[in-house]
Amino acid sequence: MTEASQEFDKERLVKYFKSNLSMLPTHYTQTETNRMTLAFFCLGSLSLLGEIDSNVSEQNKKDWIDWIYAQQVLPTGETPDANEALCGFRGSSWSGRPFDPHATTCEFQHYDTSHIANTYTALLNLLILGDDLSRVNRKAIIKALSLLQQEDGSVAPTFGSLERDVRFIFCACAISYILNDWSGINIENTVEHIKQLQSYEYGIAQCPQQEAHGGSTYCGIAALKLMDKLEEGILNKEEFVKWCLFRQISGFQGRPNKLPDVCYGFWIGASLEMVNSFDLVNHQELRAFIAKCQPKLGGFGKDPESYPDVLHSYMGVAILSLLKEPGYQEVYPALNVPMSAYNHLKENTVFWKNQQ
Repeated sequence: MTEASQEFDKERLVKYFKSNLSMLPTHYTQTETNRMTLAFFCLGSLSLLGEIDSNVSEQNKKDWIDWIYAQQVLPTGETPDANEALCGFRGSSWSGRPFDPHATTCEFQHYDTSHIANTYTALLNLLILGDDLSRVNRKAIIKALSLLQQEDGSVAPTFGSLERDVRFIFCACAISYILNDWSGINIENTVEHIKQLQSYEYGIAQCPQQEAHGGSTYCGIAALKLMDKLEEGILNKEEFVKWCLFRQISGFQGRPNKLPDVCYGFWIGASLEMVNSFDLVNHQELRAFIAKCQPKLGGFGKDPESYPDVLHSYMGVAILSLLKEPGYQEVYPALNVPMSAYNHLKENTVFWKNQQ
């Protein structure tokens, strides 16, 4: 592959994310309840490209911030509180509640609950947009987290859900870190559960006794990093690094005997970065694979034959950030957020400011 064919069209990437931020294609209709997360892929990418301020106006930022706060599920203000286990952020306005970005309470409504993944991406979006998190009800969210965690350390995405896997452990840890309050989760139980997820290969599975996987490996490692428990939580670092490195073909596969996929370049690459081993990755091969996954439409597909989507497009940009592509902003791997947003969290938000 020639050097010229490996170039990344930054202008086309910006147009792709700006277009999707304004109006999503019809095929995304089925993902309406996760619009918060789709917005993160677009906002996060524009930030990593260093283009958010020139492509999202100050008024549009304020509008986005208000829309995000309008999706916050809040306490009822009554005792007992029917919303106690439901607080956080929903993924969109699907529930039909009145638009109120400054509400401090809301009535109980059947099936209107936050989702832990959308709470996580809502907080990231607010940080990227420069909000100080002053309207986030930290107390209510932390209480809800405590009711989502199970005795074995696993975490459910919504109250009453039977779904349990390490994705939601990561979200709980990321939320606790951003809100600077770890009282909602049992750290000891969480670390022990992540230990149980490490397979005979020393990668991390979604659930105990399952096969190690690139996405769940990132979630487990990032959760340990955020809890400052990497040394304690990784059973065998040398074997773990070996498993991750063996996933690289050109790009990375998510598990053995699978084809490479753009997203695993970030999930596994970021995992290696967090244990100071990303330098062992073949950067040239990874970059060449990402370059092949650029369709003419803009963005990135999951592989050279696929159409683009906002998830894989964000992951492509995040990989280029890890690779220190010229003109790309740095990513903070443990939170999966632009470093500019991470710095804003520490310096300008109500939960961290003046606490360093």
